[in-house]
Amino acid sequence: MQSLVSFLRGLGASRLMAMVAVTTALLGFFAFVIMRVTTPQMTTLFTDLSLEDSNAVIKDLERQAIPFEIRNDGAVIMVPKDKVTRLRMKLAEGGLPKGGGVGYEIFDKSDALGTTSFVQNINHLRALEGELARTIRAIDRVQAARVHLVLPERPLFARETPEPSASIVVRVRGALEAQQIRAIRHLVASAVNGLKPQRVSIIDEAGQLLADGAGGEQDNTVADERRNSFEKRLRNEVEAIVSSVVGAGRARVQLSADFDYNKITQTSDKFDPEGRVLRSSQTREESSATAETNGQVTVNNELPGNQQNGGGPVARDQSKKTEETNNYEISRTTKTEVTEAGRVNRISVAVLVDGSYAKNDKGEMVYQDRSKEQLDRIATLVRSAIGFDQKRGDQVEVVNLRFAESPVVAPLAEPTGLLGMLQFTKDDVMYVIELGVMMLLGLVVLFMVIRPLVKRILADEVIAAAAEGALPAIADGSAQAAPTGNSLAPGVNNTAQMIDVAQIQGQVHAQSVHRVGELAERNPNETAAIVRQWLSEPAA
Repeated sequence: MQSLVSFLRGLGASRLMAMVAVTTALLGFFAFVIMRVTTPQMTTLFTDLSLEDSNAVIKDLERQAIPFEIRNDGAVIMVPKDKVTRLRMKLAEGGLPKGGGVGYEIFDKSDALGTTSFVQNINHLRALEGELARTIRAIDRVQAARVHLVLPERPLFARETPEPSASIVVRVRGALEAQQIRAIRHLVASAVNGLKPQRVSIIDEAGQLLADGAGGEQDNTVADERRNSFEKRLRNEVEAIVSSVVGAGRARVQLSADFDYNKITQTSDKFDPEGRVLRSSQTREESSATAETNGQVTVNNELPGNQQNGGGPVARDQSKKTEETNNYEISRTTKTEVTEAGRVNRISVAVLVDGSYAKNDKGEMVYQDRSKEQLDRIATLVRSAIGFDQKRGDQVEVVNLRFAESPVVAPLAEPTGLLGMLQFTKDDVMYVIELGVMMLLGLVVLFMVIRPLVKRILADEVIAAAAEGALPAIADGSAQAAPTGNSLAPGVNNTAQMIDVAQIQGQVHAQSVHRVGELAERNPNETAAIVRQWLSEPAA
């Protein structure tokens, strides 16, 4: 302890304070680096949370003693990356987040014995609205949704039941497509008994009407979407097959389809007279005979097989009648044809292709028109791709013109090498960069602060040892180590020792002067007295 105290006193107050300051700074720096490296990487647990859901999630995280961060006024909650999956499943088990609305969980803790039918109906309506709102929020670009249902009851003594209706308010990111709006309407209509899609109205947070729920509108968007989808599909197919011939970006395709949206129902009956079939046949025969009786009416004459007196021949009148009735069934064919709306009446295609480019003798790119034979082959491919029908008036035109600018298609750069194999994400790259910066700062502090400080302390110890008597020993050793013979090594060692002695003498002299200066500053009166005494002494 005495040696330690003497060492610290020998350093001086200024050096001691500097060492304490540097040590404190180093401890703080390394503590910051260790805390930053050991702190878990945070990732998003939930986004766009309501205040109720955010409060419930935070309480659950505090109960589990899990670190978290709150951003965007509680709408975003961050948790450690290695625990996010387990936390989502754990919170989902508890029904969190609820989505800012009430769903069918309203019936979990309700007392069914003490509630009236009116309360049960209201709770069922609230639960249905909440579940629909949650489902709509699952659609892309929909940030929040609120659903209002009107389910009227049938009045007494009324033949017709009022139709239900629904209104939806959505907050979206960007804009909803027509197909998404139609999907929301059909989703709500399918979930509510008796609700039609035409009775669902949708507006956004700006008050813009996205879908009218008047119920009397004709849904023309379906027809437009069908036509646009048909044209887009054929256009892509034609452009793909033409681009494979003339090159990518060197073909432009425009396609127009004429649709007939009238629904036609046609019924026809056809009779075939040659295809007769016997249904029934009836034959009737009648015969009668009359004998001559000379005007006498007797019983004998009326009896069958009677004989005249005398046995002579008797004259008779005979008649025979035959009737035949045949009923035939004629072959009949009944045909009913229903032509749905959306028939293609005609397709028109316009294809513009660029020419070819080749190098001339000077190495310059020269434009060349495509031959007529090549254009005819391209037109044949286009006709086959669209299902060309000349009877309905389809048209295909392929024209070769030079484009204003030659398209340059750059190949997509895919990650190759080590990055492509490891598949680093953005978070991983940022984490590696952060560690590299921390290591670089640590090395800078090590070589710029710690190393000079240690070197200075060691130099002070060498100077102190030299001041206590190291110089005579070195001087004696240098005197005894005189060079002998013609060896080169002893001379080199003597020269190095002399250089070291000169450096140590200079450092000792500088240190002595510095210490004398410090003593003079601390004791100015004693210093002045010593100087006066030196001046009063006679010169030797």
